[in-house]
Amino acid sequence: MMTLSSLSINLSLTPPFLPSTTTCSSSSSSSSATTCSPRCSFVNSPVSLGVSCPQRSPISLIRKKSKLLCEVVSASGSNDMTITEVREEDESEIEAPLLDPESLSKPRRIALFVEPSPFAYVSGYKNRFQNFIRYLREMGDEVIVVTTHEGVPEEFYGARVIGSRSFPCPYYQKVPLSLALSPRIISEIARFKPDIIHASSPGIMVFGALAIAKLLSVPIVMSYHTHVPVYIPRYTFSWLVQPMWSVIRFLHRAADLTLVPSAAIGKDLIAAGATAANQLRLWNKGVDSESFNPRFRCQEMRIRLSNGEPEKPLVIHVGRIGVEKSLELLKSVMDKLPEARIAFIGDGPYREDLEKLFAGMPAVFTGMLQGEELSQAYASGDVFVMPSESETLGLVVLEAMASGLPVVAARAGGIPDIIPEDQEGKTGFLFNPGDVEDCVTKLRTLLHDCETREIIGKAAREETEKYDWRAATTKIRNEQYSAAIWFWRKKKAQVFGPVSWLVKRLFPVPEFNV
Repeated sequence: MMTLSSLSINLSLTPPFLPSTTTCSSSSSSSSATTCSPRCSFVNSPVSLGVSCPQRSPISLIRKKSKLLCEVVSASGSNDMTITEVREEDESEIEAPLLDPESLSKPRRIALFVEPSPFAYVSGYKNRFQNFIRYLREMGDEVIVVTTHEGVPEEFYGARVIGSRSFPCPYYQKVPLSLALSPRIISEIARFKPDIIHASSPGIMVFGALAIAKLLSVPIVMSYHTHVPVYIPRYTFSWLVQPMWSVIRFLHRAADLTLVPSAAIGKDLIAAGATAANQLRLWNKGVDSESFNPRFRCQEMRIRLSNGEPEKPLVIHVGRIGVEKSLELLKSVMDKLPEARIAFIGDGPYREDLEKLFAGMPAVFTGMLQGEELSQAYASGDVFVMPSESETLGLVVLEAMASGLPVVAARAGGIPDIIPEDQEGKTGFLFNPGDVEDCVTKLRTLLHDCETREIIGKAAREETEKYDWRAATTKIRNEQYSAAIWFWRKKKAQVFGPVSWLVKRLFPVPEFNV
């Protein structure tokens, strides 16, 4: 907390500040609260300000004459505000206002750069972008999608899709990468005239998206989906972690807004200096509770997943099979649960090694499932397990919960955003990362207690009904894209404002009296 003895404050500022014309200046430093209008004093003890303000409380930010800000940490009342704490803040904490309702109601042209392809890549990330495109189109926006070329449809829900030639990631062969900076793609995006560019990050394509955004002078939003610094030690050399953070900082500092799937990942990015706190937003959780539903439970699918033993307890895992998912932990877990069966739904570069690890054990690998088959696979298990410590959110956990399955997952990454501490034991269980005994104890509880499993599965289903992809998309479109546009305009004004002033000074326009 700071002590202010002499301070002049002007509240008559354009958004995001309060639209007020009252000016206050300090005159004393009393230990008791002082009431004044329109002049006031900031002191260590609470101060009452008798100023007339719009019905908006608490007040968030007010400007000093210097570039620093005073934040009212707590304030009471709507017209007479009692300030209990004032502290200095950096200008980077300014919040962007919403655009006017007329601007929000107009259809937008949105260019999405998504790598790898959300049409061929198996993960919760795929479902996130497919639902995002779907609801943007339903809201009347024009959407063009640039992605890697494998398995790309010509259009998706009316959004045009452009495939860009790709190459395999050197350390993750099944993940295609592309710069998407060919003359064809640049000309296509230029003709499209996007109002905003949105790129997935990190990757290679995000560099192309950033270059095109700067070339066309368009706001750019980056959404962070893969926590690469956590993956690097598992695939390559640990000394590459810091250079990777440098790349992430370069990209996200250049973005007008960063979206993250969970609060935990947002904290990591801020701690690393990759983005300012006020230019970071949460991409709200969503799940298709119709497609993932207990009604898809299927005896034939259960027979398939249990390798012909449907009466046995069945653990399932859905997702990309990669080294970073810590799936080898499940070998030790299943050794301690000989009565249970496990099914892995999904594909990835680690699948062959994992199959060898589980050789001779009651484990089934189905490969990639889609549509109703995937819905049936979720709903036909008894418990869903997620040992990964690197999930930025873990949408497959939400899909399992929507399917009525209790979840046992590592307490790491974005998973605690889905099963917070006060919900543990109610909508699912979390175990300490890497702790085999903790995981086994919680799995055994659910596998052998049918009543507990049903109660938690039902509560998990009810919890996911709160999360709606349409609402999440609406928030991004109307609030978060609006914030990106505001920050972009602010940045442009900072760059071109001095130039405009200098031009007017050097080449004044003569005034004529009529």
